[in-house]
Amino acid sequence: MSELGVGKEIVTNCSKCSLELAHIIEVMENPTTPLRVKCKTCGSSHKFKVKKAAKAKTTRTRKPRVSSEQKLLNNWEEAMAKAKGETQKYSIKEKFEIGEIVDHPKFGIGVVGKALDANKIEVIFKTSLKVLMHNK
Repeated sequence: MSELGVGKEIVTNCSKCSLELAHIIEVMENPTTPLRVKCKTCGSSHKFKVKKAAKAKTTRTRKPRVSSEQKLLNNWEEAMAKAKGETQKYSIKEKFEIGEIVDHPKFGIGVVGKALDANKIEVIFKTSLKVLMHNK
């Protein structure tokens, strides 16, 4: 390998061309490092920049994607595991508390997840999340 020095050729990134091109060394910072170089292609003179080492790619482990139906089913199963008491038939006249199991004639078995206000509850069913009236 030839030694570096003023007038010698070196391949480095040209700041004007934005490409790896041949340059002529104009000024040396020390015996092993150029300070200024001149591009042989465009003729621009600029500071010598040391080529940065490529970063090693980090591999991330990703969680498998879960569909919205699967998320809802998981929420329903979790709510059913935490549910308390016996299953009650749904009626708009009945008052339901958070965690109670509700048997709706159209949507099936569900668990009261939230009380939205005095007359509305959010019920987690196996296939959907519904807002229902109660305590009327």
